[in-house]
Amino acid sequence: MSQDRPIPLDEYPVHQTPLSMKHVATGDRNAYDRCIFHLVDHTGRALLILGLGVYPNTGVIDAYATLRLGDTLHAVRASDALTDDRMNMSVGPLRITVDEPLRRFTLTCDADPTDPDSLSYEISWTADFPAVWEPHHVQYRGDRLMLEGRRFVQAGGCTGEIRVGGERIRLDPAHWTGTRDRSWGVRPIPGEEGGRAAEEHRPEGFHWLWIPARFDDRFVMVVAQEDADGHRTLNEALLVREGENDVQLGWPHTDITYRSGTRHPERAVVHLTDPARKPLELGVEILTSSPLAVGAGYPPADDWQHGTWQGRGWTDRRAYDLSDPAAHPMAAYGVIDHAARFTLDGRTGYGIFEHGTFGRHDPSGFTGYESTAP
Repeated sequence: MSQDRPIPLDEYPVHQTPLSMKHVATGDRNAYDRCIFHLVDHTGRALLILGLGVYPNTGVIDAYATLRLGDTLHAVRASDALTDDRMNMSVGPLRITVDEPLRRFTLTCDADPTDPDSLSYEISWTADFPAVWEPHHVQYRGDRLMLEGRRFVQAGGCTGEIRVGGERIRLDPAHWTGTRDRSWGVRPIPGEEGGRAAEEHRPEGFHWLWIPARFDDRFVMVVAQEDADGHRTLNEALLVREGENDVQLGWPHTDITYRSGTRHPERAVVHLTDPARKPLELGVEILTSSPLAVGAGYPPADDWQHGTWQGRGWTDRRAYDLSDPAAHPMAAYGVIDHAARFTLDGRTGYGIFEHGTFGRHDPSGFTGYESTAP
């Protein structure tokens, strides 16, 4: 009897290739399809980041949630074998329910039944602005295509409750902001580190900014990726309003003030330009930070990374002390999500200042991997 039978999703007219919806169009082991949500407390006391991904060619589904509260990062991670039910976005205690596509979602983390003080939440996330495309993202290492992804981003509000350590944190749109990113394509998962490309084509430097900023009446999206010499390989700056055409805001340039002796941003100004060539300044004040390499499974995490097989029904909960950066030395070599307060034309907004800068970056004055701000 054949094990490769149609799956329920094949009933719907959504096919893009002459294959079952069980399969993706590429045989690349790095094929992925995932999402990330950010929930930002306007006071900077808390930052909740959660996501879920599937890896069809390795047969893995996994998810995570991290809550930074003060100097403690509470993390929940889960992984399992991918099933044929691709509409079921749940693994272990973590669930993402699409109540209305591109509009409403329910985000759930069940408590550990053996520990009532463990992290749990039930949150309704509602979009306030249309989802917008980010640029098509392609990245090579030597001749090897390492990343090809398609993404869209969106901003909204959230209601609900987070529970941890006996505390209940209420979420409401007046005091919390939500952003989310949805992406799919191919992206390296552990196992791609070796060979000639790794030995001969290690990048001299990499600089990354991803900035979704939500204001009451508008949403600003900025993304920029640069090589060691400042050459821009990915670029976008958009102003989004409900019911209006998106407005391009030129070629963004960012001045970042780093904490002395580190590459930790404390504030920044993103220089933009409206269609009438009027300069605009997006001010950034960092409220709190969550390194994605700690708890959330992004490289170079050393305890768990996305897409890796952990066995069936794997769940892991732990807390990390972020008060001492030396306790997590690899975090500085991964992307860090900073909850931020933004200003633009007299308006105040909130969102994420996602930042990563490794190795040489001439525009910032960094000369190598060990170089830091004066």
